[in-house]
Amino acid sequence: MAVSLPAPIARYFAADGAKGADIADGFTSDAVVVDERRTHRGREAIARWKSETSQQFEYTTEPFAIEAEGEALVVTAHLTGTFPGSTIDLRYRFTLEGDAIARLEIAP
Repeated sequence: MAVSLPAPIARYFAADGAKGADIADGFTSDAVVVDERRTHRGREAIARWKSETSQQFEYTTEPFAIEAEGEALVVTAHLTGTFPGSTIDLRYRFTLEGDAIARLEIAP
């Protein structure tokens, strides 16, 4: 099912699986990503996180729902790939600042 996503979030999912720098470009310079209980601060750390994740596993992400939670937008997506526990639905909690992502938290 296709879901309509705000432009910064759509760019994130379109670039997912690409080079880490491609993902990091969509974040503010002081953005924060929290994934697997680890925090990554700033574009350089976000690029490194995404590059390492993309090299470790092959996967596809399919967003299927979006809802507002206060200041955040929560996208639920199917994640399928070569990782333990595949397939899983993850919640991506985005906080936007203008046309960029200021914070992203990823959790089951």
